[in-house]
Amino acid sequence: MFSLLDYHLKIGLVPLRRWLPGKRTGIFNPEFALKNKETALEHIQKRYADDRTTFVDLSFLNKEGMLYDVKDCEAVAKYFRQQEVDAIFLINCNFGCEEAAGKVAQLVGKPVLLWGPRDTIFQEDGTRYTDTQCGLFAIGALLRRYGVPFTYIENCHITDPVFDQTFRKFLAVATMVKNFWKLRILQVGTRVRPFKSVMVNELELLEEFGIDIVPVNMAEVVAKIKVILREKAAALAEDAAKIKEKIDTKDVPEDTLHRMLAFVYLFEELAQEHNASVISTECWTAMQVALEAMPCLAMSVLADKGLIVICESDIYGAITAALLSCAVRGRRAPFFGEFTTRHPENDNAELLWHCGPFPYSLKKKGARAELYNGRPSWQLEDGEYTIARFQADRGNYYLLGGEFRTTSGPYTFGTYLWAQFKDLPQLERKLVEGPYIHHLCEVQGRHLDTLREFCKYVPQLIFDPLEE
Repeated sequence: MFSLLDYHLKIGLVPLRRWLPGKRTGIFNPEFALKNKETALEHIQKRYADDRTTFVDLSFLNKEGMLYDVKDCEAVAKYFRQQEVDAIFLINCNFGCEEAAGKVAQLVGKPVLLWGPRDTIFQEDGTRYTDTQCGLFAIGALLRRYGVPFTYIENCHITDPVFDQTFRKFLAVATMVKNFWKLRILQVGTRVRPFKSVMVNELELLEEFGIDIVPVNMAEVVAKIKVILREKAAALAEDAAKIKEKIDTKDVPEDTLHRMLAFVYLFEELAQEHNASVISTECWTAMQVALEAMPCLAMSVLADKGLIVICESDIYGAITAALLSCAVRGRRAPFFGEFTTRHPENDNAELLWHCGPFPYSLKKKGARAELYNGRPSWQLEDGEYTIARFQADRGNYYLLGGEFRTTSGPYTFGTYLWAQFKDLPQLERKLVEGPYIHHLCEVQGRHLDTLREFCKYVPQLIFDPLEE
């Protein structure tokens, strides 16, 4: 796996209880809050800790490992900063302490998840011990007053499906936030001359979001490719042999195939050299003239290795692909399927296509794979997909997001699928009239809610549902 996007998260767990003087034997009894805390932390560690997710708790703070006094918030925030947490989870173990919850969230300054377990104990004399829901209302109100965006899991049992669904969504959102504010887009070559639709404001991206555009000119590309062809001749021959086991390359001369695969090493080298998150590259003008080959096959190969390379000099397309990759935490490869042509018979189906950069791992089982006019060509597997586009327009920034299912359609060349939408004419009008262009990115699965939630944490970004 080759990726300079960081899919690992460290989550700070913040169990909360109500502070009350003296020993309580009735409502807000700390023993019941402690039991809720122990149950929650055990479940979270057992179910969600993995190679991409680790947790730190408050065992350093006091005997209970719980936050209940606002005077401890500075110590908690300092500890979490030292631990380099990416997000915090406020676990309301009884009514909680809204003052402490709001202050620690403000001090840490990372994405916040809020939840409390459902109250279950009602004694015959009317005594209740936790009242977690009541505390959630108070905490939510204070987070808003502090200006802290947060994600909320409804008051439920920790084993309920809604907890799992929302918790995993938050992990995806936190991964998006972590990477978005430090994106470095490697721009290989200049913008394709006629494509004014992919123009960007480089200065504004840096000022608004901290997104760096790192240019590499074609002279450097040509020089590096020549070295790769000379020094990696044996490796390129092995790579070509492996490609031929999967893809019909009979119409491509051997030396041309080697040049096409040399782009794999080029993009990997450039990404590491410049610490790039993702790459946007020119692809079908200067590349052909200077190198007598195009990088489409290399983009497909790299997609399955975890390195995102977006064609046609589309910086916003590269940002979108990075966001989708983070939304699935690197477990599936995004691809760059543009709106191309309507289905000849189905009024709500559209061809999402590009001339070869889609990952081979998404090829539909049984579909033919070949190089057509020097570019990969195969249909993608059926299923549900999320589609998105990051876009700027007149000083505003948008994230367009939607979902679709595949449908059947005519065979064509290139890498493609047929997408079924609710109202394609309306969607077509939206893309034509703007602010978007027809370049969109897709990833397997249903992640619309994740995209919507992410925009909570980026105030400058307006979420725009594709079909609502």
